[in-house]
Amino acid sequence: MTQKPIIIDTDPGIDDAVALAIALFSEKLDVRLITTVAGNVSLEKVTINALRLLKFFDKQVPVALGARRPLIKEPIDASDIHGSTGMDGFDFEEPTEDLVLKENAVNAMYRVIMDSKEPVTLVPIGPLTNIALLFLMYPEVKDKVEEIVLMGGSTSRGNMGVMSEFNIFADPEAAKIVFQSKVPIVMAGLDVGLKALVYPEDSAQLKDMNETGKMIYQLFQKYRGGSMKTGLKMYDSCAVAYLLQPEMFEVQETFVDVELNGSMTAGCTVVDLKGYLKQPSNAKVLVDIDPQMFKTWFMDSLRKCK
Repeated sequence: MTQKPIIIDTDPGIDDAVALAIALFSEKLDVRLITTVAGNVSLEKVTINALRLLKFFDKQVPVALGARRPLIKEPIDASDIHGSTGMDGFDFEEPTEDLVLKENAVNAMYRVIMDSKEPVTLVPIGPLTNIALLFLMYPEVKDKVEEIVLMGGSTSRGNMGVMSEFNIFADPEAAKIVFQSKVPIVMAGLDVGLKALVYPEDSAQLKDMNETGKMIYQLFQKYRGGSMKTGLKMYDSCAVAYLLQPEMFEVQETFVDVELNGSMTAGCTVVDLKGYLKQPSNAKVLVDIDPQMFKTWFMDSLRKCK
């Protein structure tokens, strides 16, 4: 089976941890590099979390540290959702730093992409700071990027502001650079994440499924992305789901831009589903999901983990 080469840019994060588990154990994906970015918690914490997960999964994937802060605005975090460490709820073994590269995330991405014999897919599931810096510093990589499948944005309302989703709001300038890059983009935003739910009966199955299921079940006890009673929202897993089973989504090609200056709408993804702006499409936007198909895929994918 030919594997799709990918780089995951992430800020783990409880739902990031689940997305990483599925990607790392998928037979269809070749995770060549994990880059970290400040987002859910600080860069130091998300990097330790990535290393903890790799040690837990017994996976040898190189890790490169990326941006400690957004391009321009002041940093924010989501420790209220993921806990002070970003992955509260499970007692991980402390990892070594053997997998940490000396080069930074941007240079590591550049090297991996340019050395690859086939185009590489970028899968950013945190703020887009590292991806924007990559394109600014090394615009020649764009020709060797297959596509960007990102978790971020919204076609409607937000979860950080009235109209803004966390990952885009955290670094809207970076997001604007990425959406203007002319690289093919797939946007898995809030609209599908709100329907990609793990219900109590699913969580109960996880704890007896395997070691990964037990770990995720314990993380879920601390996760505030929804609730254990009404369903936990698996935002980041939607990006991986699109890579592995795109038929579960309804997709619309359209023009997307990012609002920077609105006093009440900064960080809003302007998704022109009706074509009002008369601009050429620059993204495939996931506008709907089959929740039952997602749940079946999600549980089946976690069964393949250790």
